[in-house]
Formats: sequence, C-alpha cells, structure tokens
Amino acid sequence: MTLASVQLLKELLFNDLQICRDRTLNLLAIIPSDLFSQQIHPDFSPMGWHFAHIAYTEAFWILEKFATLPALFPEYRRLFAADGLPKTERQKLPSIEFITEYLDLVRSKVLFYLEIAPLEKQERFWRWLIQHESQHNETICYILQLTNPTGNLAKKEQKKNPSKNFGEMVEIPSGEFIIGNDGIEAQDNERPSYLIELDTYWIDIYPVTCGEYREFMETGGYQKSEFWSPGGWQWKEKQAISQPLYWIDTHHRDDHPVYGVSWYEAQAYANFVGKRLPTEMEWEKAASWNSQTQQKYIYPWGDIQLDQTRCNFDRLIGHTTPVNTYPQGQSFYGCYDMLGNVWEWTDSWFKGYSDFTPYPYQGYSQVYFDNQHRVLRGGSWVTYPWILRNSFRNWYYPTVREIFAGFRCAR
Repeated sequence: MTLASVQLLKELLFNDLQICRDRTLNLLAIIPSDLFSQQIHPDFSPMGWHFAHIAYTEAFWILEKFATLPALFPEYRRLFAADGLPKTERQKLPSIEFITEYLDLVRSKVLFYLEIAPLEKQERFWRWLIQHESQHNETICYILQLTNPTGNLAKKEQKKNPSKNFGEMVEIPSGEFIIGNDGIEAQDNERPSYLIELDTYWIDIYPVTCGEYREFMETGGYQKSEFWSPGGWQWKEKQAISQPLYWIDTHHRDDHPVYGVSWYEAQAYANFVGKRLPTEMEWEKAASWNSQTQQKYIYPWGDIQLDQTRCNFDRLIGHTTPVNTYPQGQSFYGCYDMLGNVWEWTDSWFKGYSDFTPYPYQGYSQVYFDNQHRVLRGGSWVTYPWILRNSFRNWYYPTVREIFAGFRCAR
C-alpha cells in the first residue's frame, strides 16, 4: 500500500468508526435507566452489558494486543468479556455514566493509535471491529423491543394498501454460481468463496407477509400437528405458542413481512402452503447472482452502494415496510427485500465452508458449528450498513423468535 492509499484508508476507517459510534451513543441515550442493567430475557445479556462489551472488545484488541498498552479497568475484565460470566450474572454493572465515559476513553485512545496503525496488516480487523459494534447494537434493539413487544409497532401503522397476492415465485435456473466472499470486509464464516452448482428451484419474490401468515393462523396452523416437525410441535406445545411474538391483530400491516417467528414456525408455514424453506445457497444465489454476466453482486441490485432508496435498514424508518416498497432494490431475478426489513430463516445449519479459517478468534464463529444453529440471511430494519451484504451469515437456535426474523419460501 502506498502512503497515500494508507492515509485514505485511515480517513475512511476513522469516518466509519465515528459514524457507527454515533449510532451507539444515540441508542444508549434512549435506554431507560431502570432497564439498563436488567436481564430482560434469559437468552440475552442486559442492554448495558452490550455497551460495556463494545468498549472492552475495542480496548482488548486495539489497545492491549496491537498498541501493547496496559489494560483499562482490569477489575471489570471478567464482567465485560464474552467468555467471562454467564449472562445471568451480568447485571451488576457500573453506572450508565461510567460506561459512557468508558466508551469515550477507549475510543479516544483507539483513534490516537489509528494514526500509527499498520493498516496493511490490520485493515481486516478494523473492519471486523465496526461490524462487531454493529451486531451488538442490533441485539440491543431486540432487547429494547422485548420491553414493549408491540407498542412501538402499533403506533407506526400505515394506512392499508390495496390487497395483493404476494405469494408469487420466480424460477432460478440450474447452473453454477459463487457463494461466499473473499473481500477484506468478509467475516470468517463467509470465507472462502467457492463455485457451486444448484439444480433449478423456485423462490418467493417477496418475504411472507402478515396477511399470508394470517391465513395460516386462521386455518388452524398452530393447532394442526401435520404442519410441524416433531421437535417444532413439542416446542410449540411446551411454550404455548399461538402467534408470532410481535404480532399485531390488524389488517393494516398485511403487506408487511411477518416477523418474530422461530425457524419452527417458518417451517410449519412452508409446509402449510406446500413449499419449504430455501437453503442458504439458494437464498444467496437468488440475491446475488447475475446469470447473464456470470457475476456475483455485493448487494441484490449490484455493486452500487446501498442507500435508503433500495432497502429498509439502519433504523432509518424505525419499523418494517411493505414488502414491495423498494423496486430499486430487486435482485437480478426480481426478488424484493433480500436485504433489510427482516432477517430470513433458511433451511441450512450453520457450519464452516471448506477450508474455513477462524478469525479473529476461534470462538467468533466456529464454536457455533454445532448442528444446533440455523442460518439467517439478509438483515433487518435495524441492521447497520457495515453488515448488510448478500454473503453475510447470521445464526440462531431454531427456537429463537425474539430477533427481527421472517422468511420466504422455496420449492
């Protein structure tokens, strides 16, 4: 890298770090003080812990590992580290004021180090760090929504659009395509890219809408075991599940994607309509591949940088949008909403690609290659731009419904 290119990269990273941090601080400002240290849900750490963990991770890697500086507040290391205390023991946090100052102190030292950082060796990590902060911000948004599951959504209702059948499908012809991403921004589980051949399949043009899912509910979908896998039925019965977590019983949102559903619920709906969930390979081909030019796209619409005219992301709107809102965001095959709005469950288990190499540490992805986590693709209306791309992989247990996840079907 030339001196000029290194300087330009430092300026770009500086701007991204600051823009992402502004989002973090804006989110921190709206967290109710009485909920800051509470564990709202057993599967998630307190919101305050996530803010502290963002600062801790930055300090551990940049200041301790790279700059070889002494640890800041070592007395909190076990509390703030991901592999320290169990989630149930992360509630005895310092004050909001302390954690805000902690974020600021670490960041000021990190930006000072950035001026001398050998980015030709470290660029990948700095991009990982911004994505790490983005992912924890999204988790905070889930927890915040759990404090009032439908309240904010109910206030955001839009007038009802004319009814439309969104269950259309498009044929994806058989052939080769490139899955994965070798770019500097790619996470370890996206690498390495490789050529794969898929048979012909069909996939929904739109995510499944609330109106479509309502038919499943009204036809007794939650009461008929024939639509459910044995494990899904057992889970549903034990948890007494009868509707999506964020369900609002109004037709005003019938053209919005359903979300707050588990993988089991998504699978049951797919069985109900005689379809199935797509594999993550099928999903990525429908989102990213141009069969005419044999070209892989970063975004469904191509390699043009994403903006708010192409998808619903970054908390810019603050809720879901109708699934046909963004015609400029269509993929080559004509699929809508492949990025943003809601995450989409796939039929695939989360595992490493061939020749997977862990980065920046083994526990980031590899520990979840356990045949217990299903892959989600596409991002949601709160996902930050640094992790919105066709190749990005998310993963959760099939029972999780607290995340902003919906699905589309295939056959």
